[in-house]
Amino acid sequence: MPSAEKISITMTPEQLRVVRESVAAGEYASTSEVLRAAVRLWQRQRQEDAERLDVIRARIRRSLDDPRPDLTGEDVRARLKALHAETVEAQRNEAP
Repeated sequence: MPSAEKISITMTPEQLRVVRESVAAGEYASTSEVLRAAVRLWQRQRQEDAERLDVIRARIRRSLDDPRPDLTGEDVRARLKALHAETVEAQRNEAP
């Protein structure tokens, strides 16, 4: 393992109990292993969140850059009503 730095953390008694039980059950070799696994999971989650946010930002950018004219509230309601009617009709046709 590359060089490591020792740190001190504060945990609730419940958190520490769960960590120690996991080590005692043989799921992890040490409390440090548990915490490293937790940090890896946290890093992966942060990366996935950043990727999702990038996708959302790209969608927003495409929407803002869309040259088509804006829709009025009435246009939106009419389109939603039509989509709903299509969906209801499709479901009726699929029913046995």
